[in-house]
Amino acid sequence: MSDVSSRLHFALQLAAAASELILQHYQVDGLLVESKSDDSPVTVADREAEKLIRKMLADSFPQDGILGEEFESVPARNGYRWIIDPIDGTKPFVHGVPLFGTLIGIESDGRMVAGVCRFPALEEVVYAAEEQGCWWQIRDQAPRRTKVSGVTLIGEARMMFTEPTHWTTTGRFDSIVAVMNQVKIARGWGDCYGHAMVATGRAEIAIDPLMSPWDIAALIPILREAGGTCTDWKGVETISGGDGVSVVPALRDTVLSVLKNAPALKK
Repeated sequence: MSDVSSRLHFALQLAAAASELILQHYQVDGLLVESKSDDSPVTVADREAEKLIRKMLADSFPQDGILGEEFESVPARNGYRWIIDPIDGTKPFVHGVPLFGTLIGIESDGRMVAGVCRFPALEEVVYAAEEQGCWWQIRDQAPRRTKVSGVTLIGEARMMFTEPTHWTTTGRFDSIVAVMNQVKIARGWGDCYGHAMVATGRAEIAIDPLMSPWDIAALIPILREAGGTCTDWKGVETISGGDGVSVVPALRDTVLSVLKNAPALKK
């Protein structure tokens, strides 16, 4: 088994273990929700799940680096780095909506080479590794290879989006609405779930005006292996662009032509 394959296999184990912990706090009365410095919510489930993932990584891959949402970074000593978001979509999680996910991305010498996106409450996982395809498993069914849809006209496209308030706080309301006005369907099934829908052929576009490295890292190889792209709004495959768009190949240039002209993120 290659280095990437062994890490992907372990990432699936990490996501499953984190899911069990997270579900212990899901739809439980009295869950304490705190606000971080950027006003985003965080819970004991976020922190404990990331602690669990870090502990398991330290035991099995002690030379690998770690970048996570909740705690300090660990530098890599061998070129590999794990980029983790224990709960992407804390707001849905807090309100009992099942469209939240655990994201685990694997980076090798600056390139995202594998990713896992697991939805604990849905018992679904989408995952991929470089040159190994993208796979989708629902509950205990056998994993099946998945790919993006073949839609070629934006007027037939389904678009997913996250947090409309971010459209205005980032100064990008007009650009997102310009894309929205051209598609067949636009739905607020956001965070990682919207991007996973593109990877599994259930949507053609997922747009986020505000993304941190841990929000997008796992999605990049997943969309790439599914036959689509997950990039920043300039079309660059990067974890540090500050925004993100997943899209099928035939619509990529059309969507980016609108988003590239969006105002810069406010500081």
